[in-house]
Amino acid sequence: MPHFTIEYSANLDAAVDMSEFCATILKAALGTGMFETGAVRVRAIRCDAYAIADQLPENGFLDMSLRMGAGRSIEAKAAIGDAVFAAAEAFLKPQLATPHFALSFEIREINPDLSWKRNAIHPRLRSGS
Repeated sequence: MPHFTIEYSANLDAAVDMSEFCATILKAALGTGMFETGAVRVRAIRCDAYAIADQLPENGFLDMSLRMGAGRSIEAKAAIGDAVFAAAEAFLKPQLATPHFALSFEIREINPDLSWKRNAIHPRLRSGS
């Protein structure tokens, strides 16, 4: 159950293709070999209201959060984080080259006792349909 939530400042819309960014993060996550294809979800949420640092209008941010099921070692989680963050950095290279952009990423482990889910995508992909 890897779910990526990406929050970003609305001023990035003109410079960053968020659909392509989501596809890049999906590819990076699957490339780690640690997730089933049917489990990964990536979504981006535009933030219209925000205040960043010295409040210059050109300041922007992109914050990624990954919620995933428990059970992976700290080394596995770090490898996932390294791969995904490297993909984000490469995609956002133009923004990172400016003094007005902040990129962050955090991994959170889900407590299995407090998580309910039902996924009809898994059986379809597992059967090869």
